[in-house]
Amino acid sequence: MQVHILPFGVLKDWLGTSGSTFELHDGATVADLLVRLAHNQSGPAAVLRGIAVSVNAEYALAAHVLRDGDEVGLLPPVSGGGALRAADVSEEPVITALTRDVIDADRLVASAKRGEDGAAVVFDGIVRNHTRDRHTLYLDYEAYEEMALKQMDSLSRQAIERFLVRHVTLVHRLGRLNVGETSVLIIVASAHRAQAFDACRWLIDTLKKTVPIWKKETFTDGVVWAPGEPFPENLSVHAPETPHGS
Repeated sequence: MQVHILPFGVLKDWLGTSGSTFELHDGATVADLLVRLAHNQSGPAAVLRGIAVSVNAEYALAAHVLRDGDEVGLLPPVSGGGALRAADVSEEPVITALTRDVIDADRLVASAKRGEDGAAVVFDGIVRNHTRDRHTLYLDYEAYEEMALKQMDSLSRQAIERFLVRHVTLVHRLGRLNVGETSVLIIVASAHRAQAFDACRWLIDTLKKTVPIWKKETFTDGVVWAPGEPFPENLSVHAPETPHGS
């Protein structure tokens, strides 16, 4: 059978931007595929350690059995569509979007509010001008877009159920961002401020660990993929160790 590999973030530097098609035996698992990748590709197999794997845009563990035609995403730890229209945002419990346009935070915050709300808590993540004492020129964000939107919608609905808030807006920017621009905007509207604060903090912390979005940082003295936060243990797929010298 054949499966198609989609590498993201720093893994593209190892496997190539377009990925590849691999022949596997019937009944092969995600773990079997990782063994093949570790042995067949040039470069350090250590880049597979700590990654997560998706199959057809859903997270999958090492024991997952692959089928002919599956699309397998190789997802390094994350950094973390079309433009979102602000009109009538408050009428929906969940609004999520990926956009390559500038995020209009003021309009989206105003549109998220309703009369019964006692609080609207906002996280506005912006591009700062330095990281680890290096001067930042700009950032480039990319995503496994189909999967990222699914995860963003799922997290937003979990937040509503878990914290009993009324509304969540969750928007992430893709493409090139300059210093001072909004990269991610989260708005939580609720009758009570405590739940809104808790939900907003949980959303940004969980998004940074589980939603397949990566950033490349361009500094005055070089370019790097941001290392990202480790995946939760239940999502991380541990790559096989290869024999020394292989």
